[in-house]
Amino acid sequence: MAYFDAASAAPLHSVARQALLASLDEGWADPARLYREGRRARMLLDAAREAAAEAVGCRADELVFTSSGTRAVHAGVAGALAGRRRAGRHLIVSAVEHSSVLHSAEVHEADGGCVTQVPVDRGGAVAPAAYGDALRGDTALACLQSANHEVGTEQPVAAVADLCREAGVPLLVDAAQSLGWGPVAGDWSLLAASAHKWGGPSGVGLLVVRKGVRFSAQGPVDERESGRAAGFENIPAIVAAAASLRAVRADAAGEAARLRELTERIRARVPGLVPDVEVVGDPVRRLPGVVTFSCLYVDGEALLHELDREGFSVSSGSSCTSSTLTPSHVLRAMGVLSEGNVRVSLPLGAAEEDVERFLEVLPRAVAAVRDKLGAPVPGAVVREADVLVVDSLGKRCPIPVIELAKVIGDVPAGGLVRVLADDEAARLDIPAWCEMRGQEYVGEEPAEKGTAYTVRRVS
Repeated sequence: MAYFDAASAAPLHSVARQALLASLDEGWADPARLYREGRRARMLLDAAREAAAEAVGCRADELVFTSSGTRAVHAGVAGALAGRRRAGRHLIVSAVEHSSVLHSAEVHEADGGCVTQVPVDRGGAVAPAAYGDALRGDTALACLQSANHEVGTEQPVAAVADLCREAGVPLLVDAAQSLGWGPVAGDWSLLAASAHKWGGPSGVGLLVVRKGVRFSAQGPVDERESGRAAGFENIPAIVAAAASLRAVRADAAGEAARLRELTERIRARVPGLVPDVEVVGDPVRRLPGVVTFSCLYVDGEALLHELDREGFSVSSGSSCTSSTLTPSHVLRAMGVLSEGNVRVSLPLGAAEEDVERFLEVLPRAVAAVRDKLGAPVPGAVVREADVLVVDSLGKRCPIPVIELAKVIGDVPAGGLVRVLADDEAARLDIPAWCEMRGQEYVGEEPAEKGTAYTVRRVS
């Protein structure tokens, strides 16, 4: 079985395993106590904090350990907003942030705050100038991920941090996806990360608050972790997290170059192996091991199951793998195809032969899914005057696009096809299909049921 979902959770690093087992016997006592066992636990905790701070590029007394990366984000956003409440209640986030940031923004907005979402380009990157334009006199905090978790695009953190610094606004960076590869550049103010993303154990997060940043921890607090992360520290897991971060950093340069070559191989060869595929994300400024592509006329969940049967564990940002059946907010913000989406994120040590085998298996996996979904529903196509109408009401992705593709050749050049759909994914996927196939997307309008999407045949 080839595990290609390291962006969700990296396999436990061998150094993390060794450190975890060793510290189980030494780090079980309360590090706040002055007796021998407590002092030993405190030494382990302090050493782990020093190692993690060195990897991040901050002072040890600026870094606290939390129970997860999500918890670090929630605590960081809430504490920074509360600390700067006098400055204002305006929060800036990008449209492609991790859900932990967006959920924090929702809570802030529900509490009477104001949120601005900065858009991204088709590659998934923000423009620094857009952050500059979003800054206001009442901006309390800005948030920007260092790299995107779904498509791997790296963000211009240093440039955005400079603009925020000039405006006197702290910038919180979600570095979960990138910290294992190196420190985050720029004059940022707060940083959050998660150990299971770089091969540490789950249940350990980092929160860094630079000296001079106004911060007021929210919720019940205690004396542990500078009052910013309540509860008894999981010292064995913390030690393992710090040890594995140091270990992966030692090999980061060489492994990054190797994984970049493998993912570039996937990016270059998939469009030739599988017809009607869009490779998404910035082609240059991206994480070493992540490549994402979307396949027309494919149900994402069905494709993942097909690949799983072939021995590959991958993930998807497709709407069809979501419990809400709505498109990935990242793919939607980028304006790219969401159906049949596959994210390949290679772990450290990923084998070249596994990548080659994946490229061999993928075409027949996609073909098998397309074959199952290929036939349009009889009687779904009617004519209204000079317009061909496709009734896809009640059908989920990718059926509306499949039915559009089946009939576009039935109208003359300049003719119109109107697709009736009530699946939210159609709002993204039909325009994306038009761009891929050289057809003109005319627009959408409310219908008696659902929405009518109009396409003009160009070729």
